[in-house]
Amino acid sequence: MINKQNLWFLTLFSLILVLSVYYITMPNDLLIASSSTNDKKSETKEETEDQETVSETDNLTALRVSLDEERDKEKEELKTTMTNEDATTDEKNNAYEQLKYLSVIEGEEEKLEKLIKEKHNLNSFVKVDSNKITVVAAKKKHDITLANNIMRTIQGEYNTKKTITVKFEGS
Repeated sequence: MINKQNLWFLTLFSLILVLSVYYITMPNDLLIASSSTNDKKSETKEETEDQETVSETDNLTALRVSLDEERDKEKEELKTTMTNEDATTDEKNNAYEQLKYLSVIEGEEEKLEKLIKEKHNLNSFVKVDSNKITVVAAKKKHDITLANNIMRTIQGEYNTKKTITVKFEGS
């Protein structure tokens, strides 16, 4: 039998669960609208600078989302191969190794983005493809010395020679 204490626990737990699912699935537009009405009272120069930064990073966000979708699709295919009963042991091992490789590449990309943010104070998008690294930096003005410094920073993280491409995008 369920006693009163367990019944209250289950009731509150289910309520918290429902609210958290609702909050997670709530559209971002509602969150932005509710926060912007509170912030309109005290609009300052910092807020307009933040809005400019958001518009500059929209391109970077779009690039990240497309890369994430591509990788998620690839991961799903690999997981399907791993769980397929008709697949050979070698195919399953190759799929598992490819999944590990994708995780390592994603970690490298995050590490390089943080490194660029720390050393050059620049938002960026990094894509690693074996020996080719593509960097898209959020800056309106193209700066050759900054691009060279970014390439040296990234190359300093690797023992082997990498092909590094730096693009500047800004709105």
